[in-house]
Amino acid sequence: MSLTQDELKTLVGQAALQYVTPGTIVGVGTGSTVDKFIDALAASGLAVAGAVSSSVRSTERMKALGIRVLEAGEVTSLPVYIDGADEIDHAGHMVKGGGAALTREKIVADLAERFVCIADESKLVPVLGAFPLPVEVIPMAAAQIARRFAALGAQATLRAGVVTDNGCQILDVRGLQITDPKAFEADVNQWPGVVTVGVFARNRASVCLLGTAAGVKTLVF
Repeated sequence: MSLTQDELKTLVGQAALQYVTPGTIVGVGTGSTVDKFIDALAASGLAVAGAVSSSVRSTERMKALGIRVLEAGEVTSLPVYIDGADEIDHAGHMVKGGGAALTREKIVADLAERFVCIADESKLVPVLGAFPLPVEVIPMAAAQIARRFAALGAQATLRAGVVTDNGCQILDVRGLQITDPKAFEADVNQWPGVVTVGVFARNRASVCLLGTAAGVKTLVF
């Protein structure tokens, strides 16, 4: 019997526990797959010193389960950051931001020595871009940035009703094929008004735990 997407998320959430060292502070991302990891961490009895969270949502979930949450500014580094992805390619580059937390996710990822991505196999792609690329923008610049994407042959639309934890807006960009994620990330991040582009190439995954019909597959990059 094949597993549901929810069951695959539970599997990879539990598998990520092997990358958590007792007594350390763990970086924790955002999203439905990460929720499974938070639940597994709380149930495991693993005594962590605390967690640095990338979103209000994850912070509230961890506090409710008795996990101590620290601010990013309280730590100088993290041994591991565990988060999901909307897409991941075969080199560990990712598209993230479906949950609108991409800037904080990138900040916490940048503190970490190792990024462990947890995802189901539908997220593994040969080329990034099929999933609409989230870009967090300062509201004043949204129309201007949308025009820049249009010049690249892509369509950027404002995500209706969404204000990020940073008080900004999200553009979702369709029609891209991101063949050089590192160069693309570096370029778009320079556009005035862009807070963060949802390509994680500089902060790519070191490991991906992929939920498949045959169980959890470990990809190392």
